[in-house]
Amino acid sequence: MSDYPLTLLYDASCPVCKLEMDNLRERDQLNKLNFVDASAPGFDAGKYGVNLTEVMRVIHGIKPDGTVVTGVETIHLAYRAAGLGWLTAASNLPILKPVCNWAYEQFAKNRHWVSEVFADAILRIAARRAEKRSRACKEGKCTIK
Repeated sequence: MSDYPLTLLYDASCPVCKLEMDNLRERDQLNKLNFVDASAPGFDAGKYGVNLTEVMRVIHGIKPDGTVVTGVETIHLAYRAAGLGWLTAASNLPILKPVCNWAYEQFAKNRHWVSEVFADAILRIAARRAEKRSRACKEGKCTIK
């Protein structure tokens, strides 16, 4: 059974989360990922068989067969789909998996605070990406999905 397409349920009201999902969206050349903003008005967690409180606590992934994955496992699958699996491969090693899961839980719990602390960097990165996409569109190579 395939893990893709993988539907990502994430909190776009979190600037760090949105920035990373935008990064994955740009790199998802094979369209293996579907992005759903769980913070959007009218989002229906029941449609995916999940609980809104949990979805807003940690990232969720929905596999084609309806299997739900969360946290680091979701990130690992998303990065793999975007050709970046090597960045998260170590998170599956038995000795590192508990540490990575704990670290992600801490980040998820504090993601809005982290976003505030790194707001300037997030804005600079987002502006560079927007400029790059705009330039590509002007050159007839638009990649905006």
